[in-house]
Amino acid sequence: MSTPGPSAEDTAFHSPPGGFAPPPQTKSGRTAELWLTLFAIAVVFAALVIVEVAMEQHLTWDLAKYAAAYTVLMVLAHLVIRRFAPYADPIMLPIVALLNGLGLVLIHRLDLADEETQAFLGNPEPGSDANQQIIWTLIGLICFAVVLYFLRDHRVLSSYSYTLGLAGLVLLIIPALLPAQFSQVNGGRNWIRFAGFSIQPGEFAKILIIVFAAAFLVSKKDLFTTAGKHVFGLDVPRARDLAPLLVAVVLAIGIAVLNKDLGFALLIFGTILVMIYVATDRASWLFIGIGLFLLAATAAYFMFDHFRERVEVWLDPFATYNTSGYQISQALFGFATGGLAGTGLGSGQPNTVPFAKTDFIMATVGEELGLIGMAAVLMLFAVLVIRGLRTALAVRDSFGKLLAAGLAFTLAFQLFVVVGGVTKLIPLTGLTTPFMSYGGSSLLANYILLAILVRISDEARRPPEAPARRNPTPIGDAPTEMVRRVE
Repeated sequence: MSTPGPSAEDTAFHSPPGGFAPPPQTKSGRTAELWLTLFAIAVVFAALVIVEVAMEQHLTWDLAKYAAAYTVLMVLAHLVIRRFAPYADPIMLPIVALLNGLGLVLIHRLDLADEETQAFLGNPEPGSDANQQIIWTLIGLICFAVVLYFLRDHRVLSSYSYTLGLAGLVLLIIPALLPAQFSQVNGGRNWIRFAGFSIQPGEFAKILIIVFAAAFLVSKKDLFTTAGKHVFGLDVPRARDLAPLLVAVVLAIGIAVLNKDLGFALLIFGTILVMIYVATDRASWLFIGIGLFLLAATAAYFMFDHFRERVEVWLDPFATYNTSGYQISQALFGFATGGLAGTGLGSGQPNTVPFAKTDFIMATVGEELGLIGMAAVLMLFAVLVIRGLRTALAVRDSFGKLLAAGLAFTLAFQLFVVVGGVTKLIPLTGLTTPFMSYGGSSLLANYILLAILVRISDEARRPPEAPARRNPTPIGDAPTEMVRRVE
């Protein structure tokens, strides 16, 4: 009796003789994401209760409503990912939920301190910035869901790269063209303000310029490495190959410098430099970039009074303690008070630092949670950045790799600039801490950034047999594969 050959099902799930077994089914990780998100919500709620108790506030139903609203928002974000990006990295959302929640707790804690101060002075009770931040969180998550719904394939962005890059430059130019009363805040002209409405367009321009840079570098990658000149041991591409990116970056940085937005200029320069290095794998670009940065910084020191003032404050903040050095001096006092373990949530005096809710929210973390708490927050950011870089390594297309790397690095670099400025490692730049600082523009832009990373992650982790959520590939462009029939 003849033995029947293997069935089609057998050959699909078992390795042939001398062959390799197919890779195991990739788990989506959505259940783990849900549990981690619920854990993050529990930590945020516990921190909120600690603040209320420490500041001798009564535990009311308002506290439960805050916690319930935040829980609903983050669970809905999880459901959006489960529906539109089922194979995305399960770690990103829980980390952002925890960072955003801790930021809300600290903003609420500073609101309570402001209420005490104004009551002592006999002034009316100020408005709640924490309530406003919850509203911005809701809008941010709506933007997050909209991006995931409409952006089914991240590679679509590369088709509109020049349009997006031009839109980013336009967003930067608008505040420069407006009168100072509609664009200037704390000396910098980087806002659009009308009748109680304000937005910082640079936060969104950053993402658009990164998308343009990623698409441009992918399309010109070969020209960067083969059509250039070898000068003093460095590979320099032809001017006409580099011109579009160079013009966009120089315009963006120039506009930011004129608007006194030094933080944005530094962020764009560092991010684009790293993206060029990743795209070309040539360390010479890093040396060129560092040299240009040193020349530009030296020129800016002698040309711009506000830049020179920040450098002098950085060198010796206590020399101008009663004026320009007061902010950084108070932040350093707060770090010293916090020490290793911190004073405890609600038990410090972070409200003595100007702009503690925005630029200096990390000073609040350092004072009330100490070095241990600040290290924990930095580790959360580090894990988020690593997951973004891991996505860049795993995704198959070059544009996705470069875009994910650029978005992940801009988060890391922005955090370095913020923490470096607050701790007097580098001069202050005016950037805010992603997902934690008070402000709608920063929160909305970072949730859009997160949505793009989640979309790329979904593509990177999607198993080959899973259907892709995009338009079908035309038969003429579809890849082919040689197979053999099993006898």
